[in-house]
Amino acid sequence: MSTRARVRSVVSLVPSLTESVAATAPDLLTGVTDWCSHPPGLRAERVGGTKNPDTARIAALAPDLVLANEEENRAPDLDALRAAGLEVMVTEVRTLEQAFAELDRVLVHGCGLPRPGWLDEAEAAWADVRAGRATGAERRAVVPVWRRPWMVLGRDTFAGDLLARLGVRHLYAEHLERYPRIPIDELTGRGAELVVLPDEPYRFTADDGPEAFPGLPAALVSGRHLTWYGPSLAEAPAVLGSALAAAR
Repeated sequence: MSTRARVRSVVSLVPSLTESVAATAPDLLTGVTDWCSHPPGLRAERVGGTKNPDTARIAALAPDLVLANEEENRAPDLDALRAAGLEVMVTEVRTLEQAFAELDRVLVHGCGLPRPGWLDEAEAAWADVRAGRATGAERRAVVPVWRRPWMVLGRDTFAGDLLARLGVRHLYAEHLERYPRIPIDELTGRGAELVVLPDEPYRFTADDGPEAFPGLPAALVSGRHLTWYGPSLAEAPAVLGSALAAAR
């Protein structure tokens, strides 16, 4: 698809992409998931969760395009949507560069929209991080994303790439799994200098998380700024950088 005239309705099964479309052309959104929380006040029809969308309801909406992600959505659900005759665009985002490229592909080539100004602003914000990055040792960190059981960032993750650009090297970046389960005694004994605790997918707070890492500085960070790829990327360097700097 290359022109907006051919795309009149979109169902998004990815919160990041929902926010991206809403910030660019909100009239396109016909359906979104129950987890699509930004921007507030979305009026599109809710079509279930990212892992359990109501494929029959989505088919009934007859969107011109369904937006999905290879990590957030299940292949059988996407196959069911294709079998119903719907076009499904699937993104893969493991790095910041991939995020920028996929956002351009979804919005410009998929939805037929002009490239949005916020995407240029986001690229510029992260270019400033690269240009202004001070030389020196990175801070070694563990980055839990779940509790009961403890799970952390492993290899090949978007969040890990963002943290590396901000001077944080998470200690499981070379793990065979992308989100390995690691016992808490191993996490606390790994020699980390910092624990980074996002508020999603598990909602870590000042009272739920830091106490498991006694004596270790804890950075409570916005999960939306750490894991979402969309308009939040423009302010993510400042928001995340401030939270990381405060954890000393």
